[in-house]
Amino acid sequence: MTPKNVTRREFVKITSATAIVLPSWPNILLNKYNKRFDPKGLPTTILGKTKARVPLIAVGTGSRFCSMENEDEAQELLTYALDQGLYYWDTANSYGNDRVISEERLGRILKHRRSEVFLSTKVQSREPDEAMKQIETSLKRLQTDHLDILNIHSIESLDDVSQILSKNGVYSVIQKMKEEGVARSIGFTGHTSAEAMAKLAKDGDFDFMLIALNHQQEGQDFENNAVPVASGKGMGVSVMKVIRPRETVENLAPADLIKYALTLNYVNACTIGTDSMNVLKQNIKLLKNFKPLPPEKMKELQGSLSPFYRHKNLEWMRPDYVDGYWT
Repeated sequence: MTPKNVTRREFVKITSATAIVLPSWPNILLNKYNKRFDPKGLPTTILGKTKARVPLIAVGTGSRFCSMENEDEAQELLTYALDQGLYYWDTANSYGNDRVISEERLGRILKHRRSEVFLSTKVQSREPDEAMKQIETSLKRLQTDHLDILNIHSIESLDDVSQILSKNGVYSVIQKMKEEGVARSIGFTGHTSAEAMAKLAKDGDFDFMLIALNHQQEGQDFENNAVPVASGKGMGVSVMKVIRPRETVENLAPADLIKYALTLNYVNACTIGTDSMNVLKQNIKLLKNFKPLPPEKMKELQGSLSPFYRHKNLEWMRPDYVDGYWT
């Protein structure tokens, strides 16, 4: 992982001065780190143990973003988001399709404006050597030498958790990346098993979790199971697939679904897939005027969402689903 012609000791020294902000750092250094980012007046939150101040919405650059075929429009979208204060960007090594690789798109902006972006990516492999290769590839694509969050992608089951936390599992790889300053914070993501997500949050030492607001599969409740466990350990929590209920429930407004998610206890932020300037501008407008929903509106939305929670055939629950990839 060390850049060419730079020793590992020199690399750690360099990144320690420019990238790392450990939880033990005094407030003056945390403030200096957070002053790198400019929300342009948008509301922000502290993302749990990461100690980072981020906008309430992260720009999701998975399948919807990669469906944008015009590269100039995609670059314009990212530039506009950053210029308007949406500096929290979420991507993954696996995000892309036959025409587009998400990390490469982001890298074209990051090459010139890395210090302005709070950057989160994900490693898919559970095999340590392959995971290291994926991390190296991600850094090359993103044109950076450090990440604000490095996540283990797509937690699937209790067996998956056992493999991740095993002596030579991928957990040890991302811990090493944090120790060496390649990743400032570490986390994990998932949308399949609330039980597995809660177990990993409980047994690991993570700073962050990205989780789907999902239906209750086989009695598993994502919203009231894994999320409180992670929050109870001080982890930052962002939620994804917030707008997906519209696929199975008619007449739900995207703005209401986003407000619902941001009003939930323990949720710090939403990661919203962004595929057009129109969507981006609507989200910025929503944030500028955001107020938590009152209890009666939350109860009303919970009732409207009940068919979604009972649904058994959502796309991302299929065994062959690959998050962030559209052919």
